[in-house]
Amino acid sequence: MSRKLIIAGNWKMNKTAAEGKALVDELKPLVAGVKDCDVVVCPPFTTIAAVVEAAKGSNIKVGAQNIHWEKSGAFTGEISADMLAETGIDYVIVGHSERRQYFGETDATVNKRAIAGINAGLQVILCVGETLQERESGKTVEVLDRQLEVGLTGICSQGIKQVVIAYEPVWAIGTGKTATPEMAEETHAAIRAKLVKIYNTQVAENVRIQYGGSMKADNAEQLAAQKNIDGGLIGGAALKAASFADLIANAVKGAKNK
Repeated sequence: MSRKLIIAGNWKMNKTAAEGKALVDELKPLVAGVKDCDVVVCPPFTTIAAVVEAAKGSNIKVGAQNIHWEKSGAFTGEISADMLAETGIDYVIVGHSERRQYFGETDATVNKRAIAGINAGLQVILCVGETLQERESGKTVEVLDRQLEVGLTGICSQGIKQVVIAYEPVWAIGTGKTATPEMAEETHAAIRAKLVKIYNTQVAENVRIQYGGSMKADNAEQLAAQKNIDGGLIGGAALKAASFADLIANAVKGAKNK
């Protein structure tokens, strides 16, 4: 089964509209020839419109970093699926570890956000991952199984076609620590095995699973060469066009060696 590589840059709380437009303008010629990889950038809400406009006519897709599950209402500071879809984005991230850690998101609310995104016709990047304590306690697979079971509740075999799973070991985000390619592959394989149990082998084999633990240009090739690693959810390395383009090129090279 050949799954298309996907590299998504999560800009987090970085880049004004002007800065985001400048970054995309610089990135466009650097990735114009990329055909074997979906290139996605996920700017902050206030930067989305400028980035969508800047990305028009290119092979760069745009995503949001969060979504609310209700269509409208008294939810100060939140953004609905319809509001996001109207901006012209294609993707939305749900359940990022920083949202779980700092803003009290749970597996259940992540599930509701994912369903809202799917229903709005968006591609959902659903994040799962364990903390350092959970990994050292031997609970990695247990934690991931729970996050997947709850996070995918009510999402049928048709809906899962709009979902990308992003495995982000919390202990490797922004710390410079990275799982070895072999460690990451082992965990990705466990995620796919859980998807087989939730759905079936055919469905599970089509789901793309990104690695989100400090992937950079110098390790992207080795990570993308692993059988069950289908791309990356990139943080800091996505904030500069040159480093992001180098990472994408190396990941494409690695994916060809599967």
